[in-house]
Amino acid sequence: MGLKRNYVILLIFALIVITAAEMIGTQSLSFGTFSISLMPLAFAILITMVLGLPIFRKGFLQRIYSKANVQFSSKYLIFIMLPLMARYGADVAPQLREILNVGWVFIAQELGNLGTVLLGLPVALLIGLRREAIGATLGLGREGELAYISEKYTLESKEGQGVLSLYIIGTLFGTIFFSLIAPIMLDIGFRVEALAMASGVGSASMMTASSATLIERVPEMESTIIGYAAASQLLTSFLGTFTMVFLAVPLQRFLYNKLTKKKKQQEVPADVHAAE
Repeated sequence: MGLKRNYVILLIFALIVITAAEMIGTQSLSFGTFSISLMPLAFAILITMVLGLPIFRKGFLQRIYSKANVQFSSKYLIFIMLPLMARYGADVAPQLREILNVGWVFIAQELGNLGTVLLGLPVALLIGLRREAIGATLGLGREGELAYISEKYTLESKEGQGVLSLYIIGTLFGTIFFSLIAPIMLDIGFRVEALAMASGVGSASMMTASSATLIERVPEMESTIIGYAAASQLLTSFLGTFTMVFLAVPLQRFLYNKLTKKKKQQEVPADVHAAE
């Protein structure tokens, strides 16, 4: 009975945090030609992180951040992620004809999602990560990767810790990075259309931050930027999961085995071999 009461309190606390974050809304910070957009999700994470600090984790909050509640949250997060993935499918289905007509360039750019494995995995292993690297380098650590890793390994596993860490970092700093990198690449000489396409990485907040900064720099191409970014985002939502499962996972497993130079049975947990 006590555990059920704790879970109810946890859910009420989550609703309060969500309400507070939504009331704050999306906030934009301008620094000269740069504009950084902070979404409600970022504020929700910041609120829960601050309240979870030892200095505040007393009394009522100590019950909220109890070990039982943390384990409960990580175990059942998948029930929140699966409806979101279903929503992605529902959003994309009516646009299939449009997706097929946008051209091979948009589709080919999906191969860029393999960059997190090709570039990120060696670096992660180099700095000492092992199984955490599997979750951290499978993609950008957004909802799709979080749901996949959560279902395969649970968030309490090393792989789960890797993807969850990347998800939090991406939420807090991803919009800042994209707000800064887009105008820098524009100044280097990249075309606006290419940068608009690159904005659609599967994260609404990152796409908004990148495209908004581009629009501020090239306002006469606003419709083009929005159109290209939206089409790219749509394709990433549709093809990203398939790219991850059928390309990124096998490639990651192969590279992990080669780079760690261990016997196959010892290099990757059994779950990784079944990840496909």
